[in-house]
Amino acid sequence: WEEVSGYDENMNTIRTYQVCNVFDNNQNNWVRTKYIRRRGAQRIHVEMKFSVRDCSSIPNVPGSCKETFNLYYYESDADTATRTSPAWMENPWIKVDTIAADESFSQVDLGGRVMKINTEVRSFGPVSRNGFYLAFQDYGGCMSLIAVRVFYRKCPRIITNGALFQETLSGAESTSLVAARGVCIPNAEEVDVPIKLYCNGDGEWMVPIGRCMCKAGNEAVENGTVCR
Repeated sequence: WEEVSGYDENMNTIRTYQVCNVFDNNQNNWVRTKYIRRRGAQRIHVEMKFSVRDCSSIPNVPGSCKETFNLYYYESDADTATRTSPAWMENPWIKVDTIAADESFSQVDLGGRVMKINTEVRSFGPVSRNGFYLAFQDYGGCMSLIAVRVFYRKCPRIITNGALFQETLSGAESTSLVAARGVCIPNAEEVDVPIKLYCNGDGEWMVPIGRCMCKAGNEAVENGTVCR
């Protein structure tokens, strides 16, 4: 991989990591991110923007030409990576997925080095160490890695059903529901069962259980967020 300049679809200058060794067999080219702190998240989401050259548009290209690449991650409690460690291979690296382009570009699209940009999002977890690295493996393609955004999801602080729920991180799986216990707002008290909400994998609150109601002599105002 090498860092080069190019243009996006809006003719903005961008820096990309590019590789194109399609005429050489047995390619195994890796590029690794800096150390990324986990910040309490259990599931990590990765948005990748990239472009891939259509193998059929390359004259006399060998059959080993690829139009995909692999995404990996490696957990670590500290920023200890070197040029040779962790080893550039699956195990110790954990494979997330093979990434394919929705649309590739051919030579005729490259006037002024303009690229068609693909966007793919993948997620992985659970993660438990202090942080992690991401790595991208090329094994015979002609592509540019343009941008990588790493994020996690959380449910925001909210007042609902007469109770306050603090910000809650989503769970380790995309289908996880993380229970959060609510605290009645001032001058309110719980009725029925203890009040709960569940934070889903998309960072959305759902499945409300129970509620708080204003105590005698108070009324709910400001859309039920205050009892007075």
